[in-house]
Amino acid sequence: MMSLPFYQRLHDHYDRSYRNKDLRTTMSQYHEQEKKSSAIYTHGSTAYSSRSLAARRQESQAFSLASSSSASYLQQASQATTESSLASAVSRKAASAYDYGYSHGFTDSSLMLEDYSSKLSPQTKRAKKSLLSGEEKENLPSDYMVPIFSGRQVHVGGITDTEEERIKEAAAYIAQRNLLASEEGITTSKQSSVSKQSLSTLHQEEVFEKKSRKVALREKAEHLSLRKTLEETEAFHRKMNEDHLLHAPEFVIKPRSHTVWEKENVKLHCSVSGWPAPRVTWYKNQVPINVHANPGKYIIESRYGMHTLEIIKCDFEDTAQYRASAMNAKGELSTYASVVVKRYKGEFDETRFRAGASTLPLSFAVTPYGYASKFDIHFDDKFDVSFGREGETLSLGCRVVITPEIKHFQPEIQWYRNGIPVSSSKWVQTHWSGERASLTFSHLNKEDEGLYTIRVQMGEYYEQYSAYVFVRDGDAEIEGAPASPLDVVCVDANKDYIIVSWKQPAVDGGSPILGYFIDKCEVGTDSWSQCNDTPVKFARFPVTGLLEGRSYIFRVRAVNKTGIGLPSRVSEPAAALDPAEKARLRSQPSAPWTGQIIVTEEEPREGIVPGPPTDLSVIEATQSYVVLSWKPPGQRGHEGILYFVEKCDMETENWQRVNTELPVKSPRFALFDLTEGKSYRFRVRCSNSAGVGEPSEATEVTVVGDKLDIPKAPGNIIPSRNTDTSVVVSWEESKDAKELVGYYIESSVVGSGKWEPCNNNPVKGPRFTCHGLETGQSYIFRVRAVNAAGLSEYSQDSEAIEVKAAIAAPSPPYDITCLESFRDSMVLGWKQPDKTGGAEITGYYVNYREVIDGVPGKWREANIKAVSEEVYKISNLKENTEYQFQVAAMNIAGLGEASAVSECFKCEEWTIAVPGPPHNLKYSEVRKTSMVLQWKPPIHSGRTPVIGYFVDIKEANAKDDQWRGLNEAVLKNKYLKVQGLQEGVSYVFRVRAMNQAGVGKPSDLAGPVVAETRPGTKELVVSVNDDGIISLIFECDQMSPNSEFIWSKDYVATEDSTRLEVESKGNKTKLTFKELGMEDLGIYSCDVTDTDGIAASYLIDEEELKRLLVLSQEHKFPTVAVKSDLAVEILEKGQVRFWMQAEKLSGNAKVNYVFNEKEVFEGPKYKMHFDRNTGIIEMFMDKLLDEDEGTYTFQLQDGRATGHSTLVLIGDVYKNLQKEAEFQRQEWIRKQGPHFAEYLSWEVTGECNVLLKCKVANIKKETHILWYKDEREISVDEKHDFKDGICTLLITEFSKKDAGIYEVILKDDRGKDKSRLKLVDEAFQELMTEVCNKIALSASDLKIQSTAEGIRLYSLVSYYLDDLKVNWSHNGTAIRYTDRVKSGVTGEQQIWLQISEPTPNDQGKYVMELFDGKTGHQKTVDLSGQDYEEAFAEFQRLKQAAIAEKNRARVVGGLPDVVTIQEGKTLNLTCTVWGDPTPEISWLKNEKSLDSDDHCNLRFEAGKTAFFTVSGVTTADSGKYGLVVKNKYGSETMDFTISVFIPEEEARMAAAKPQTGSKAK
Repeated sequence: MMSLPFYQRLHDHYDRSYRNKDLRTTMSQYHEQEKKSSAIYTHGSTAYSSRSLAARRQESQAFSLASSSSASYLQQASQATTESSLASAVSRKAASAYDYGYSHGFTDSSLMLEDYSSKLSPQTKRAKKSLLSGEEKENLPSDYMVPIFSGRQVHVGGITDTEEERIKEAAAYIAQRNLLASEEGITTSKQSSVSKQSLSTLHQEEVFEKKSRKVALREKAEHLSLRKTLEETEAFHRKMNEDHLLHAPEFVIKPRSHTVWEKENVKLHCSVSGWPAPRVTWYKNQVPINVHANPGKYIIESRYGMHTLEIIKCDFEDTAQYRASAMNAKGELSTYASVVVKRYKGEFDETRFRAGASTLPLSFAVTPYGYASKFDIHFDDKFDVSFGREGETLSLGCRVVITPEIKHFQPEIQWYRNGIPVSSSKWVQTHWSGERASLTFSHLNKEDEGLYTIRVQMGEYYEQYSAYVFVRDGDAEIEGAPASPLDVVCVDANKDYIIVSWKQPAVDGGSPILGYFIDKCEVGTDSWSQCNDTPVKFARFPVTGLLEGRSYIFRVRAVNKTGIGLPSRVSEPAAALDPAEKARLRSQPSAPWTGQIIVTEEEPREGIVPGPPTDLSVIEATQSYVVLSWKPPGQRGHEGILYFVEKCDMETENWQRVNTELPVKSPRFALFDLTEGKSYRFRVRCSNSAGVGEPSEATEVTVVGDKLDIPKAPGNIIPSRNTDTSVVVSWEESKDAKELVGYYIESSVVGSGKWEPCNNNPVKGPRFTCHGLETGQSYIFRVRAVNAAGLSEYSQDSEAIEVKAAIAAPSPPYDITCLESFRDSMVLGWKQPDKTGGAEITGYYVNYREVIDGVPGKWREANIKAVSEEVYKISNLKENTEYQFQVAAMNIAGLGEASAVSECFKCEEWTIAVPGPPHNLKYSEVRKTSMVLQWKPPIHSGRTPVIGYFVDIKEANAKDDQWRGLNEAVLKNKYLKVQGLQEGVSYVFRVRAMNQAGVGKPSDLAGPVVAETRPGTKELVVSVNDDGIISLIFECDQMSPNSEFIWSKDYVATEDSTRLEVESKGNKTKLTFKELGMEDLGIYSCDVTDTDGIAASYLIDEEELKRLLVLSQEHKFPTVAVKSDLAVEILEKGQVRFWMQAEKLSGNAKVNYVFNEKEVFEGPKYKMHFDRNTGIIEMFMDKLLDEDEGTYTFQLQDGRATGHSTLVLIGDVYKNLQKEAEFQRQEWIRKQGPHFAEYLSWEVTGECNVLLKCKVANIKKETHILWYKDEREISVDEKHDFKDGICTLLITEFSKKDAGIYEVILKDDRGKDKSRLKLVDEAFQELMTEVCNKIALSASDLKIQSTAEGIRLYSLVSYYLDDLKVNWSHNGTAIRYTDRVKSGVTGEQQIWLQISEPTPNDQGKYVMELFDGKTGHQKTVDLSGQDYEEAFAEFQRLKQAAIAEKNRARVVGGLPDVVTIQEGKTLNLTCTVWGDPTPEISWLKNEKSLDSDDHCNLRFEAGKTAFFTVSGVTTADSGKYGLVVKNKYGSETMDFTISVFIPEEEARMAAAKPQTGSKAK
């Protein structure tokens, strides 16, 4: 995990995912400690003062000695006061760094002491050597100098390897920063020299000295200025686009492969750029190199951007592929290099090898095996010229075969487009699997068009292969709109503009391109906006109105009179920045604190007014802008300068400043808003804090307009033949063309008048190969040039040329072998060249030479006259002498190159008994799973004749021990069709001959050949003409002018056969059988000469022979093919339609209609129709009568072909048809009024209700609908509006009482229709079954409920019917219902099972099954474990509550609520109480206890009856009384009221009421 120094955290443009969490935690701890000991660095606290003065002096001296060797400043200082001040500063800085390091456990002083080659002095001096670059000095403010420390290299790195190094780095920085930030109160200890013994004394007298006020003020000003710079830089970086600052690693220098001798050292170097600074890791064969695991073996260094891997004393094991991997926040990039270590082996000339690889022959390289050998790099399964379309996916690939194969030594694979390396990106990906290299385009664009080359390098040797990729335009959204432009790039950028350029498309859509629209999009958004209101014709445009510091991407669209075309591929992001600012960012990619700070010791001197710029010139001028360029002045001072641009209109000759408010920093500027056609001159002034300098020399007069002219048309277009699908076009380049982008080539078939582009990406140079042309077709070509100003006129059309392959000399033959040897002669064999040069090979020439003691002699000609076969006997040789041979092939183009020299063959008499090797092996008819192998018999047959052959096969890359035989029995034929091959796999073959003595040695190999069916492959086709003649036809689209068709039977030429006839014309050939019979059985094949093995075959066996003879008979006596035989169908109105259909009929076809052997014709009864295009024949009858029973026949005749079809309609078949016709007629009549489209049916709803429904049609507003059940009308609440055509009747809670016959009637003035539905017997039972099914499906899951009686299991349903059978089971056994276990239904919705007084035996799984008559539906609950315990506990609680409620004390009755009694009377009240045990009673009066006495007698008898007796009641007895009964289960209070009245008072009150009433009146 990489991390960044802590001082970079303040800048938001770094990726936070790369900040190490441990480092942040450690630094937060450090900040706390640093605050506690801040006086050590700033104010001289006692923690610092307590250290021994002697110790500090010794440390100061040690540091001074360590730094003096590298400090040039100390060597220049001569004054004693200066030395004293420098030593004091060094002492303070060393002590601060040491104290912090000591407090954190660091003892290595070399990590804390730094090189203070420039020391801070209280005296102002002339600045010593500065580490600021020129650009840095330019960007510094003019009123102060930035003090910077010069730190060690490790502090500049920014990314350290271990936590300890990161802490050390942070510690050193803090020491430097705090020294810079110190204020007036800083104190330092004086220097003193002490001995080593004084280190043990920790408390010494401290002496302090104050800095001068001038020095303190200057340091404080520098600190404030630096803080301001940091804040401005931070704000600027926040404004910058992050993606533009951060960039992935890129190797500037890649490591180079090396070949070395053992015991030598080797170094691999690489340099990489990127931000954040990439971290480089070295790998050996994809395994990271650990220097600690191999001490002394590897040295890895990274200094000043150069990364080095050194391998010490190389040995054989160091031969490998090495990889340097660079990684940062933006990604990872790798580069490879190979190291080959060679060792001395055999008798080699050591001086020659010690001289280095340059002394070796060019055809050799050193392998890890220690001997010099050539790497043979071969491309197999190669990609060809490819054609794609914009937006599609395309992949190029090939298999790379390298011999000898070296383990762990991989080749270097590199792809190129038009000679420029191609690297992986979001548009293209490269892949190497170890044996196959591929290049994949995920989204093709026209920019991807070009010549692609794969280069495979192995050591010092490489091979490459190339093929062109064409990218056609994508389909336009608007037909006739132009194609999209290409290669959109940003050629110039400044803070207020970006200049965009592009290439014009080759296709204009059929009308000239009027111009282009440019779109921009800010990086990080998806919003595109158009930059120009009117189309621009010039292929370069300045985009203005940009936000400084933001990054943008661009795209371009072309427009013609039809519309706007598709947009181009977007450009790479470009930032709107001043080039000088951009250069400063590149030179200082890190944060403002880089760990390397310079101390300046000189007050700024007075500013110098800059001089005039030089070499001012107009580098580009168009209709819309002018670009100026100049060089900075020589006299410029030590601060940055700004530029002001002035222009002068030649008509007014007044100079006007262009950028008064926006001075520029870079020596380049673009001017806009100039008037086209006017003349201007320009000049530039420099300025800084000292003032504005003199202007530069003015430019020459510049007229605003396009300086770039449209190029002239190319000339002298010459096409020449290349291959059978391509033509090479050359031309004379356009004269006086400026800034030429390239050329577009177009082709047209002669006479068509239609031109097609041959390339969509302009090509440079006067030559191009146009691919994808049709073989044998004649084409003409034209060319036009293109630059930024536009496209030239078309050149003159070239002469017509026919597309066919050019003729060249053949390639060399190969695999020369000795087929037989005699005393003075030898028979040689070889293989035909891979490339015949486009013409038939006419012969071969053989050369030979003697080889005596390994020294070859001179070459001699073996034959004067060309040999036509691949076999030749060379005579007049010397016995027991070794010879080498060469063979060259010849065609009409001339003699090709000679083959490679053969191995040495000894001329001697062969006496072996077994046969020699077969020769001239060749393969043909290659398909994805099969191919045909042919060979010729051996020249040397041995002692006895050859009786057969064995064929062996293996994969091309397999070892020799993996050969396997294809046949167990001996082959008699000299050919074999190999089956069961794996598609895409490369194979090789060999053949061995056998005689009675045994099996001979194998032949030379045939192959390698890849099992694949090539595009365009065609097979033999069997044809039978009208006369029954059988032929085999073959067509080839890839013939050369000299190609011929060769027919063979069983792979023997059929030229002399009297049973066959061959006819060939153009690219077609036909083999005709004169009279096919049993003697014609066999394999027929057709080979095409002068092609890449194009061939096909066809097997005629006995089964195929029978099929062909039947087919021939059918063609001799043709019949009209019938697609559908004669059939009859009833139409809507009861009409009858007789019809049949023939396969194919001509315009002359005729038909006859026959009924009962008599032809019938069209009339009132019969209507006929015959459609020759579809082959449909029809006859219509309005009605079937009894006399229409019989046989119907349709007779067809079409030229020579005849046919018929018959239909028999008699008996029951006819009667049923007649009834069906009548029914359909009645149905049609019924449907003229209101009727049912769908008759009455039922449906059970989700709520378990029954819905009767029907669908009606042809109704109107006056149509009525009536419902009946058992012939009694059913009243319906709502009137149906028939809008949806559906009528319904809802029956809720359907049961047996709803059984019956339902009927619905539709009627109006046009008629009526009715529909019946019987819901009785089986139909009712079926409906009830469905209702029960819905009820069962509505059942909820079983739930557990505790009651006072026990535990109840229940489920809720929509409603319950008796037809729904409910069965309960416990642990798989049906429950027997008893008084303790009962089942029932409550409220027609709850189905329950009651378990009274449950016991542990009642635990288990309970299942409730609801049977609807057909299906059982189960609900399950597990009453066990915790569920049972909780339910049982709840039951116990409820049971006890019920018992308590039952037995608690209560007043049963007898006491009134109110008792009214006359004074003096006796009151007797009696009530009954109950409770178990017998309750206790007490009485209350006015909520106070009432005891029994003579006046109030209270009695309780037999535990049931309570008596309340008051003798001679008085008014004092009035009040509220209560009876309280209670026992152990509870208590109850019964309240009553006694009211005592006096009769006299009652009478007085009654008399008073009338008086009161009279007064009121």
